[in-house]
Amino acid sequence: MVGTVFAVGPAGLIVTLLGNKGVTGALANPEVWLWIILAYYFVATFISIDKIIGRIYPLFGICLIVMAVGVIVGIFTNPNYTIPEIWTHFTNMHPVGKPIWSFMFITVACGAISGFHSTQSPLMARCMKSEKQGHFVFYGAMVAEGVIALIWAAAGCSIYKITGGLSTGLNDILANGQSSAIYDVCIKTMGGVGVALAMIGVIVCPITSGDTAFRSARLVLADWFKVDQNKMQKRLMLCVPLLAVGAFVGHLDYAIVWRYFSWTNQTLAMIVLWTASMYLFREKKNYWITAVPATFMSAVSMTYFFCAEECLGLSTKVAYPVGIILAAAFLGIFIHATKKPMKA
Repeated sequence: MVGTVFAVGPAGLIVTLLGNKGVTGALANPEVWLWIILAYYFVATFISIDKIIGRIYPLFGICLIVMAVGVIVGIFTNPNYTIPEIWTHFTNMHPVGKPIWSFMFITVACGAISGFHSTQSPLMARCMKSEKQGHFVFYGAMVAEGVIALIWAAAGCSIYKITGGLSTGLNDILANGQSSAIYDVCIKTMGGVGVALAMIGVIVCPITSGDTAFRSARLVLADWFKVDQNKMQKRLMLCVPLLAVGAFVGHLDYAIVWRYFSWTNQTLAMIVLWTASMYLFREKKNYWITAVPATFMSAVSMTYFFCAEECLGLSTKVAYPVGIILAAAFLGIFIHATKKPMKA
C-alpha cells in the first residue's frame, strides 16, 4: 500500500510538471511514469542500493524541509493569504455534517502518527548501533513530519477559498489530482523555486520512501517465512509477487486507495503501539507511554471502520459506542496479559 501510493502520486506530479512545460506524447502519460517507477522499485527491492542512494537521502530530506519552510514563509509574506483563526472556526464546518470523530484523525494520518513509519524498522534495526538511537530516529522523524503536515494544512486553509464551510477552491484543484494541488501551492508561495523544490521534495522523497517500503516488506516476509535472501532466486520469490500486487493496486481509483491507505496506516499504528506496550512491559519499563495512545488509536481506527462509507458505513450512533467499547476491550486484554506470569 505504501509503495503503491508513493508511486501513483509522484507519477501524477511528473506528468503535471511536464504538461505545464508543453510536453506531450508518452512522457505526458501517467501510466508510463507509473511503470517506470515500479520498474525502479523492482530493482531497489531486488538489489540493495543503499550504498548509492543512501548517501543522498539526507539531501532529499533537507529539500522537503526547505520546501515546507518556503510554503509557510510565502503564506505569511503574502497579504492575500490569511490562515483562519482556529478558535473562531472550532466547530464542524462541513456542509453535510461529516463527523469530526474519527474522520479527522484518519485524514491527518501520517501528520500525527504513522504506522507505516514502523515498516522501516527492519532496515533501521540493521543500521542503528544502539536501541537508544531509535528515540531520535523515529520520534524525531514524526515530530518533523507533524510540523510539515501543519504547514501544508495551513496552506490549504489560507490559499483556497471556502464556501459554506467546504474548501471549494481546494476541491477544484484536487479534481486534477493531488499532484496539481502540490504544484499549485508551490507556484503561489515560492514561484519557480517552488517547482524545483516540489520536484525533489514531493517526487523524489516519496519514491525513495516507496522503494524502502517494498524492500522492508521483502525483509519482513523473509523473516516470517525463514526465506534465505542471500540467493537471487529466493529474492525473486518475494519481489515478483510484491511488485505484482503493487501494480494491481496502482491501477485502482486513487481516491479510494488513499482512504484505505490512511485507515490502514492508523490501524498499523494501533497494532505497533500495542506491540511496543507489551515489549516495554516485558522489559520492565513504563509501558503506559504507549498503552494510552494505543487505546486512543484503537478507538480511532475501530470507529472509522464501522462509520466510513468505504468500510461498514454504519451510523455514528452505532460506530461511536462500538469503537469505544472495542478500545476498552483491547486495553482490558492487554492488562490481563500483563497479569500473567512471564515465561523464563
